[in-house]
Amino acid sequence: MLRKSKKSLNDAESVELSSTNTNLEKTRPPASSASKQAQKTMIGEEISIKGTIHGRGDLVIQGSIQGNIVLDQHHLTIGPNGKVEAEVAAENVTISGRLKGNITANGKVEITKSADFNGEIKAKRISVEDGAFLKAVIELQRNSPAASTPKPVPSVSKDTGKKATAP
Repeated sequence: MLRKSKKSLNDAESVELSSTNTNLEKTRPPASSASKQAQKTMIGEEISIKGTIHGRGDLVIQGSIQGNIVLDQHHLTIGPNGKVEAEVAAENVTISGRLKGNITANGKVEITKSADFNGEIKAKRISVEDGAFLKAVIELQRNSPAASTPKPVPSVSKDTGKKATAP
């Protein structure tokens, strides 16, 4: 028989589930500045998902995913046991497992030595550890068009020795 009780102590929430032979406890610490940071969600090894995942937090995948993953301004991590076939859009992506699909990242894509990646990458930065399997088309994006525009350089006129600016 399960008994459920809820207690509140100093703004902390505690839920206790108990049976005759099992005692499980789950606690959540009080809200603090740490809770203002992006939350991390994990998809475990025994979980398989087909479809689209949208999120406003960091995601760690240890299971199997097929479809699309959209994590605007957040980090996607594919763990060593993760198997993903998806179109990925995220701020940063770290691959330690298997990913087949295309990645669009606003920041960095990191491919670790245990990774197996096959697809296209569009990102500002990329790192690949020695030993990683990589079969990819990579397009590195520039930071901004304004930063790449050259400034006019003053030149010296041969006749007068005075400075003249290029138009």
